[in-house]
Amino acid sequence: MGMIIVMGVPGAGKSTVLKNTAAKGRQILNYGDLMFEIAQKKFNVKHRDEIRKLDIKSQSQIQSLVAKKLAAEKRSIILDTHCSVNTPRGYLPGLPFSLLSRLKVDGLVLITAPMAEILARRRKDMEGSAGRVRELDEEGLVAHEGINRAYLAAYSSFTGAPACIIINRDGGLSAACEKLSSLL
Repeated sequence: MGMIIVMGVPGAGKSTVLKNTAAKGRQILNYGDLMFEIAQKKFNVKHRDEIRKLDIKSQSQIQSLVAKKLAAEKRSIILDTHCSVNTPRGYLPGLPFSLLSRLKVDGLVLITAPMAEILARRRKDMEGSAGRVRELDEEGLVAHEGINRAYLAAYSSFTGAPACIIINRDGGLSAACEKLSSLL
């Protein structure tokens, strides 16, 4: 069974777009949730935002265990994840080739939005009940978006799967959902 991978920086709205798009028979799995389950057991992580602050070796170990779980998946799925992870030591690929080589990828989607809108969404996330920890540095966000686009191209080249960028503007959720639905 094939997989559609939907990515974006925190605040781009990928989970919101996914929640509002008919999955067309595909199961939606959140990569971060899968990583958090493992990180809680293996590294005593208390909050999912702590994962990106683990050392690179630990993060890679968690990614490898998630890859094993995803490779065993028999359903058609949509994977909700991050294209890259901004760690204290630099950007870590969200989808290392060692993971991608185990999966049958049908499509890669990067969801993004104007920088000011992403920053406003991040502020709202931090104020909300989830109490998420979000970076609010605009220069850092611009750099992260650039890395994501480069990684998206690399992931597409490696898997042979088509890559698509969807702009999820405030007030434009239905258009973003329609675009994603057309790819499913």
